[in-house]
Amino acid sequence: MEQMTLFDNNRVTTPLASRLRPASLDEFVGQEHLVGKGKILRQLIERDQISSMIFWGPPGVGKTTLASIIAGRTRSEFINFSAVTSGIKEIKEVMNRAELSRRVGIRTVLFVDEIHRFNKAQQDAFLPFVERGSIILIGATTENPSFEINAALLSRCRVFVLKALEEKDLEKLLRHAVISPEGFGGQNVKISDDGIRAIAAFANGDARTALNTLEMAVLNGEISAEGITVTEEALEQCISRKSLLYDKTGEEHYNLISALHKSMRNSDPDAAIYWMMRMLEGGENPLYIARRLIRFASEDVGMADSNALQVAVAAYQACHFLGMPECDVHLTHAVVYLSMAPKSNALYTACETCKKDVRMLRAEPVPFQIRNGVTDLMKDLGYGKGYEYAHDTEEKLTHMQCMPDRLKDRTYYHPTAQGEEAETAKRLEEIRKFRKGQDK
Repeated sequence: MEQMTLFDNNRVTTPLASRLRPASLDEFVGQEHLVGKGKILRQLIERDQISSMIFWGPPGVGKTTLASIIAGRTRSEFINFSAVTSGIKEIKEVMNRAELSRRVGIRTVLFVDEIHRFNKAQQDAFLPFVERGSIILIGATTENPSFEINAALLSRCRVFVLKALEEKDLEKLLRHAVISPEGFGGQNVKISDDGIRAIAAFANGDARTALNTLEMAVLNGEISAEGITVTEEALEQCISRKSLLYDKTGEEHYNLISALHKSMRNSDPDAAIYWMMRMLEGGENPLYIARRLIRFASEDVGMADSNALQVAVAAYQACHFLGMPECDVHLTHAVVYLSMAPKSNALYTACETCKKDVRMLRAEPVPFQIRNGVTDLMKDLGYGKGYEYAHDTEEKLTHMQCMPDRLKDRTYYHPTAQGEEAETAKRLEEIRKFRKGQDK
C-alpha cells in the first residue's frame, strides 16, 4: 500500500498504457509505412477522408490507438463497438441509428475492435449499411482477415497491415513514459538504459506489454525520499518469462509450422530448431510437431534416406513417452537429422500425380492376370490367367503387365540422384528396361 500512495487515484485505477495513449499522429510511435509523413493512411486521417478499412496486426501495435486518433479528428459521429460484448441485436440498433444520421447528412464511423470474433451472421449484418454508406466501418483484428472476415465485407474494406514495433520504438515509448506527466513524470523514477532495453526486448513488439511491464517494475521499485529506483532484481521478476505470440488455432500456428517445414527443406538446422522451439515455448503440443516431422520424412526426404522416417517415428514415440519438457531434445534430434538429410520429393510427387489420376480418370478394371482366382467360377472367367510368379525367375522379374491397359505407359515415381535414392534410380532404370524387353 505504501507504493500506491505515490500515485493519485486516477493513476492507480487507469493503466499506464491508457494514460499514455497518443491523441495525435505526431505522438504516435511506429507504423511509419502507414502514418509517416506523406503516407496514405496519414493523409486520409488528416483530410478526414477515410473509407471502410481493416487494421490487421499483432496485439499492442496501435490498432485501437489509430481508431482513437480518427475519432478525435473526424467530423463524423464516432461509435466504438466491441465484438466481445455485442450481438446482432446491438448491431442492428447501432445500424438503425447510423441510417437515421445518414438521412440528415451525418456520417457515422463505426470502430469494431476484435472484429474476427463476430460470426458470419453478425458480420453480414454490417454489409447492407456499408454498401449504402450508412457507416464507415473500421475493424481491428489480430487474425488474418482473409480467413476471419466474410469475403463480401472484406472486398468493401481496405486492409492496412500493422507491424510489430521495433525495439527502438519501444525504447522511445518507455523513456517517454518515465518523464511524461501522464506517466511517471514528477515522481523521479530511475531506471537504467539496460533496464529500458530489457523491457523493450521482452515486450516482443507489443507496446501495451512494454508499458504494463514498466508499470509493474516501477510499482515494485525501491522507494526513497528522492524517488523510485527500478532495481535489477525487481526487473528480473517482471520479465522472468516472455509470453510469445502464438495461437494454436490461428494464423501464427500455421506461419510457424510453415517456417519449420521450409527451414528443414532448405537444410537449415539452426532456423529449424529456432522455429520448433518457438512453437514449444508458445505451448504447442509436441506430438503435433512430431506428426509433422513424420510427414516431412517421406514428403521431403523420402527414399534419399529412408532412415529419416524411422528417426521421425522414434521422435514421436519419445514425445509420447516423456512429454514436455524432456522431449524437446528428441524433437531437436529429429529436426536436425531431417534438415541435414539428402532431400527428395519424388515420393510426394508420385503420390500427388497418381492421386490426381485416380480422382480424375475413370476407375480402370484390374487386369485379369493379377486378379486372385479363389473360386472355380473366377478361374473359369480368367481370373489369374497369365500370372507370372517373379520368384520363379532368375532375375526375380517378369514381363507381366500390372497396370490397366489405358495406363500401361504411365509412370509416377521418378527417383532423384540424391543420397540413397541414386541406387534406387539405377535399379528402377534396369527394371524398366527389362520390362520393355531390353537387356539389363
